[in-house]
Amino acid sequence: MQEIKKSGRTVEEAVQLALIDLDASKEQVEITVIEEGSKGFLGLFGSKDATVLVRKKDDPCEVAERFLREIFLSMGIIVKIKTELNDRQLLVELAGDDMGVLIGKRGQTLDSIQYLVNLVVNKNSDSYISVMLDTENYRQRRKETLESLAHNLAKKVKQSRKNIILEPMNPYERRIIHSALQNDKYVTTFSEGEEPFRNVVLTLRKKDTKDSKDRKKPSKKPIVEE
Repeated sequence: MQEIKKSGRTVEEAVQLALIDLDASKEQVEITVIEEGSKGFLGLFGSKDATVLVRKKDDPCEVAERFLREIFLSMGIIVKIKTELNDRQLLVELAGDDMGVLIGKRGQTLDSIQYLVNLVVNKNSDSYISVMLDTENYRQRRKETLESLAHNLAKKVKQSRKNIILEPMNPYERRIIHSALQNDKYVTTFSEGEEPFRNVVLTLRKKDTKDSKDRKKPSKKPIVEE
């Protein structure tokens, strides 16, 4: 975070001088008034300049890019980083050779890096910024895969009339499953367990359950998506 101390005849003048040196607008800085200043006797004797400390706020895009460059440098890979801040959501797009290394099994590596970037970006942020990390359109492809999985498993629940427990998923992927089946007339979903092992359970809606024991009894093995 860049900061500078400036003095002027008034607080406003001192702030303006600091903004020029920092090449920033008022919205991009934090201002602390150290000395209000005074005109002195008849504006001639004992006057004091106003003094301010102006800090330039961290830019979320710059913070994310700087952190990611350090990660990729330590991994010995070359990755192009594109960032875009929309309201309070930071979108980060990665591009390069063999992005499968960054995605990992079912996106676990990508999710881990996204989690770290989220922590770094929000460390000094005034309000929470949501970070979404993506590469090779993985998020959209994963969303479509999970939606298809949800509908296929819903059919199995209707046929077997027994609950199905999915493997543990992160909050984002659990929301996809819940959203995919929220309008299903016969099957509903809920989450159970503690993070990071929290998972989604598919079950018949109460009105469609002939035997409450079947509704409560899960399948013996969790469904694991390959």
